[in-house]
Amino acid sequence: MILLDSDHLTAYSYRDHPRAEALNNRLQAAGEPVGLTVISVEEQMRGWLAEIKKHRDVFEQISAYDRLIKMLHFFQEWTIVRLGEAASEEFTRLKKMKVRVGTQDLKIAAITLAQNALLLSANLRDFQKVPGLRVENWLLP
Repeated sequence: MILLDSDHLTAYSYRDHPRAEALNNRLQAAGEPVGLTVISVEEQMRGWLAEIKKHRDVFEQISAYDRLIKMLHFFQEWTIVRLGEAASEEFTRLKKMKVRVGTQDLKIAAITLAQNALLLSANLRDFQKVPGLRVENWLLP
């Protein structure tokens, strides 16, 4: 399985952009199931909810709500991998090892490890600190 981090997911969502097309072609050529973690979904939702909240005028919220709806429809196309017991155990193990990455990234790494998946992320600097994690950046030319 291949899991997309938020940066790859965002690039993929701009379907007409050359990077999105190249990423999509590479994902299809890989021939593996592709999904995302519930953590990436959380991050995307938090972003749009914050955007809605920052506008006090209801008329200014319209476009942000429209984008939220668009995002929810977009997520329906994906397999979303949950934070289950195996991933929670991985997360706890990594915390005990004092792996120095942010909590959200550590959860994404734990889910990826529990799924024995490949993580696609532009954040190689942090994710390469996680022992045993397979991570690649497919956004590079």
